[in-house]
Amino acid sequence: MQRQVSGLPHWLAKHGHWLLFVVLEAVAVGMLVRFNRYQGSVWFTSAGAVTGRVLEWQSDLRSYVGLQERNRALTQRNVVLEQRVALLREQIGRLTCDTTYTLQRQEELLEGFSLVEAEVVSATVSRHDNYLTINKGSADGVKPEMGVVCGTGVVGIVYQTSAHYAIVMPLLNSKCNISCRLRGTGYHGSLGWQGGHPLLAFMGDVPRHARVKAGMTVETSGFSAVFPAGLFVGRVRKVENSDDGLSYRLQVNLGTDFARLHDVCVILSAHHAEIDSLQRQAVMVE
Repeated sequence: MQRQVSGLPHWLAKHGHWLLFVVLEAVAVGMLVRFNRYQGSVWFTSAGAVTGRVLEWQSDLRSYVGLQERNRALTQRNVVLEQRVALLREQIGRLTCDTTYTLQRQEELLEGFSLVEAEVVSATVSRHDNYLTINKGSADGVKPEMGVVCGTGVVGIVYQTSAHYAIVMPLLNSKCNISCRLRGTGYHGSLGWQGGHPLLAFMGDVPRHARVKAGMTVETSGFSAVFPAGLFVGRVRKVENSDDGLSYRLQVNLGTDFARLHDVCVILSAHHAEIDSLQRQAVMVE
């Protein structure tokens, strides 16, 4: 009985002629390239092109493998740059914004009031009912229903307080309505925010016989103990008719940019408690 050959010897016995053919071809090509200039130059040129292409693929592969790490580094760098741009924009805004007159007038109007300086520690501007958190509270004399202002105008009303913090309901809240008037005319109405653009509010109940035009100043009316009369709120952007057609509805560009708000002051009215007590008594009598 004939013994069957297996493994590598069997493979060589079966395919050895092909292996010998490949070896002889390689030797022939080598001799052709070595002893013939034209074939040699063609060979080396083609080999160089192939090698360059392979190296290019290798470089692309390495770049793709390292792409995730590179993107992570770029993302971190972009965050740092965005923070720097925001800081520069805020500084440029403070330097270029002409608020001298507003500040002077505000200081004159608040001369008889005590002010508590505070910083905004958190805020929202994109919700329908936005709120601010400031770093002063009841321990500093801050109480609910006190007015809050900044260097560019009215901010809002204190809503809740703790010992060292307070929640402020800004103008960018559907529940915040303040009594305002058109400077120099005596006509007044209620100003509120209906969502949408954080720099645009609406003032209603302005009588149709009032002479109103774009650019007029909107200020607090002083009809409540929250804000004294004359504090800057914004400027009329557009005059529209109310839904019932009996009054005007004014689009108002707010003076306060809530997206960049940082420093504020709480108005401590010396007469706030007295007025509040009087109003409560009137409600009880009714």
